[in-house]
Amino acid sequence: MLADLELAAQFPLRILVAEDNLVNQKVMLKLLQRFGYEANLAVTGLEVLQAVAQASASQPYNLILMDVQMPAMDGLTAARQICQLYPPDQRPWMVAVTASAMQGDRESCQQAGMDDYLSKPLRPDSLYAALKRCGERA
Repeated sequence: MLADLELAAQFPLRILVAEDNLVNQKVMLKLLQRFGYEANLAVTGLEVLQAVAQASASQPYNLILMDVQMPAMDGLTAARQICQLYPPDQRPWMVAVTASAMQGDRESCQQAGMDDYLSKPLRPDSLYAALKRCGERA
């Protein structure tokens, strides 16, 4: 397995973290730093849509780590909107990050357009694997 900081060197990704909970924001950003990444932050699904739209064509987001339950617009609605607005080759890889780990939740996330799924509490090895899957796809 790669040393933590080598992951970002092997798979450079522009990342947006969509999370409304302050503690979860800090955890995700710290884990991403551990793997050599910096990320931008959105706290609602509406902010996610704005951030994706404002990303320049030369600097689009490769990955969105998206909380499913956010105020103003939840992550599933934001994912559906992104899928409607952007063709598959022009939209970021979207990873649902959720405390809902009930049977059927993963399928609901996939139906909304999410490409991957992580459950909370977020584990470093799970995030590492998701980053690697996204990087290998890019």
